[in-house]
Amino acid sequence: MDVLVAGAHGQVGQHITELLSQSDHSVRGMVRDDGQVADIEALGAEAVVADLTQDVGHAVQGCDAIIFAAGSGGEDVWGVDRDGAINLIEAAEDQGLQRFVMLSSMNADSPEDSPEALREYLTAKAEADERLRESDVTYTIVRPGPLTNGSGTGRIEAGDELGRDGEIPRADVAQTLVTALPVERTHGRTFEILAGDTPIQVALEEL
Repeated sequence: MDVLVAGAHGQVGQHITELLSQSDHSVRGMVRDDGQVADIEALGAEAVVADLTQDVGHAVQGCDAIIFAAGSGGEDVWGVDRDGAINLIEAAEDQGLQRFVMLSSMNADSPEDSPEALREYLTAKAEADERLRESDVTYTIVRPGPLTNGSGTGRIEAGDELGRDGEIPRADVAQTLVTALPVERTHGRTFEILAGDTPIQVALEEL
């Protein structure tokens, strides 16, 4: 599978890109500027420069799947986290892509349950998620809790609604997104993940 990673230079995106480069998949890392190209190539991926707020058709062309791990860092939640994601979804539809895995966030459907500073971001993510659900693409929406830089364990807890607070290492989020690509049980699903005791592959197959 030829996979485009949106946000390949981000913290989760770099984990994803490296994992894909070590797999049977081909990987293309999408970055915003030329200065990030060398970093993506060092991870073993082909780099493509594209801005989510502009035309991204050239980045999508020739791909089979997209993993969306881009984020505005709070600087432009509507332009990147919502409209940028929607722009890429629509490019995927135009190119006839069959697979789109979205990195979202817990509480996207209930931003009022999170601190005020996160509510605008969560609302933007929710609107992007909804557009993906309405698309023609086979989607998976993964909603982790707060992310940490701890070492990945390869184990998670996954479910439609976990009903508890918790954290999860970025490395395990990346592994979940990559593992989900071929797992049919994740197709058309929106689910939450936190650090847990179940191997990622098993957790996804048991959703």
